[in-house]
Amino acid sequence: MTDMATSSHRHRLIIYTYLMNRWWRATLAIGITLLIIAGGLGGLPLYFPQFPVMWVDDWKLWLAAGAGGFAIVLTILLAALRKSAYIQPFEKHLHLATPFLHVNISYQRLRRTYTEEFQRLFPPKKMKGWKRELIQPLAARTALILEFTSLPIPRWTLRLFLSPFFFPDRSPRLAVLVPDWMALSSELESLRGNYIESLRQPQDRTPVSSILTGIRKSPK
Repeated sequence: MTDMATSSHRHRLIIYTYLMNRWWRATLAIGITLLIIAGGLGGLPLYFPQFPVMWVDDWKLWLAAGAGGFAIVLTILLAALRKSAYIQPFEKHLHLATPFLHVNISYQRLRRTYTEEFQRLFPPKKMKGWKRELIQPLAARTALILEFTSLPIPRWTLRLFLSPFFFPDRSPRLAVLVPDWMALSSELESLRGNYIESLRQPQDRTPVSSILTGIRKSPK
């Protein structure tokens, strides 16, 4: 019997990337705006005293500049983390990871997997504001649905770190959008099948093991 791989590739979570892209662009705009305002209000009266520019206290300018600098640092952090969330099947479990959450989900907890069009799970017409804007480019994509006997950790904890678009409803399911759902499904089912088969093997070997144990313990 040939040895099977004990893990697969990391599959990037598209929803997480999309949200990060929105946030880092917003924080970048805020940071640049604050720095321009602070620089403008602080520099114009010095270099162009003829212009009737309102004087602002230095501490207020430093506060605005500090907030702008913090927004720029946050932008860099968000841009660096936007592709760091992934899902990866292993030999005995499924690993779900974000920058601030890492959870292993046993295959014994996984009931089944199937696919569904993303817009059927989250109809854009029922969404408002930024949620509709986010979901429209993803509506035609295929999501891999992971149905569990129960979630690995409390739902409220997962919702702290995952977008609402991971949760189709109140049932123990997760909707996963990855660049190649077929590759993820294939790797997951292969490793999960190997794991389930390995659970059966000790039972099949029990009679043989008992015979060998009896032989070792028999008197000479």
